[in-house]
Amino acid sequence: MDLKDYIASIENHPKKGITFRDISPLMADGSAYKEAVRQIVEYAKEKNIDMIVGPEARGFIMGCPVAFELGIGFAPVRKPGKLPRKTISADYEKEYGVDTLTMHADAIKAHQRVLVVDDLLATGGTDLATIEMIERLGGIFAGCAFLIELDDLNGREKIKNYNIKTLMHFKD
Repeated sequence: MDLKDYIASIENHPKKGITFRDISPLMADGSAYKEAVRQIVEYAKEKNIDMIVGPEARGFIMGCPVAFELGIGFAPVRKPGKLPRKTISADYEKEYGVDTLTMHADAIKAHQRVLVVDDLLATGGTDLATIEMIERLGGIFAGCAFLIELDDLNGREKIKNYNIKTLMHFKD
C-alpha cells in the first residue's frame, strides 16, 4: 500500500507559498490508517517505548492509536492555556512563525522511554521543543515517528542526533 495515495496536497494553506499536506484522506480510509499506525507501532516496539507524546492536534490523531496498540500511556503537548494542571513550556520556530508548547509537569516519569508521534516533520521546531520538555522532566527521548517528512524544510537537521522514523517523504 502506498500511503502517499492517501495524502491531499493543499496549495497556499495556511498562507501563500505553503503546501499543506492533509492526512484526512488517510484517516478516512480504515486500511490506510491501520497500516500507518502499524508501521509506527513496529518502530515503537523496536525502541522499547514506555510512553507516547503527541503534539496537538494531529499528534493526538496518530499517537493515541499507537499508545493504545502498545498498551502504554499517551501525553498531550498543547499550546499555552489548554492544559488544566501545572505545566512546563518551550518556545519553538515553525515554518511560518514562533510559538510555544506546554506539557503537564507530571506527564513523564523519570527514566521513561518516550516516543514523539506526529503527522509531519517540517522545520523540526515543534519536535525540538517537545524533546526539550521530555528531557527536562527526566524522560529518555527514544525517537520520533512521523507520517510525513517535508525534505525541503530540513527539519531532520534540527533533530539529527535523535532516532527518526518517517513513513513518507515530500518535497515542497
